[in-house]
Amino acid sequence: MALNLTPSVQASQPALQNLTGSSVAAEKTDATSQQDRFLKLLVAQLNNQDPMNPMDNAQLTSQTAQISTVSGIEQLNSNLLALGKQFTAMQAVQSTTMIGHDVLTSGNRLEISQGQGRGGMELASAADKVSVQIFSAGGQLVDTLELGSMAAGRQEFAWDASKYSGASALNFKVAASNAGQGVAANALARDTISSIGTDGSAMSFALKSGAIVRYEQIKAVL
Repeated sequence: MALNLTPSVQASQPALQNLTGSSVAAEKTDATSQQDRFLKLLVAQLNNQDPMNPMDNAQLTSQTAQISTVSGIEQLNSNLLALGKQFTAMQAVQSTTMIGHDVLTSGNRLEISQGQGRGGMELASAADKVSVQIFSAGGQLVDTLELGSMAAGRQEFAWDASKYSGASALNFKVAASNAGQGVAANALARDTISSIGTDGSAMSFALKSGAIVRYEQIKAVL
């Protein structure tokens, strides 16, 4: 923060060189060192001011208030950061009740559990024809589900996987239309939450499939 030096102080700048030279430039730029430099310069300015034309109280108060404002903002930022970390930790503890629950996230992986393949979709608008194609990991078509008409929004489906003997993971693709016009459809993968973690600022969920997703990536808890 620059100080408004009076002409008499500017004339005595050599007396300030020890304070504003390389030793000051090498100091850290955190709030504490900034305050220290400010106070040193302020004392030097007061010591070298013209006795016949001293700095008025309003100017001194203004300069002191400026450094106090900077210090207050630094402290506020630190407090908000600490509060955010506490909130994330509290949220993680509360979310432990979600462990073991199934969730829907964006993706086209088809979960197979107890002889059934389960997944979901988000339709941009109502559709009179919705189909789901199921593929092997190598891209081979395994089966096609004709689901008929569906309303707009989030939908789920189940596929009888009892006859599927393959060992590879399955994927699916959703196709939807209404009166012959295509309807945007976002595939949703179904998975199970196995654990919850946090990096101090954001919370993440480890899924049974091995995927890691953030809190905002979860579309629904089932």
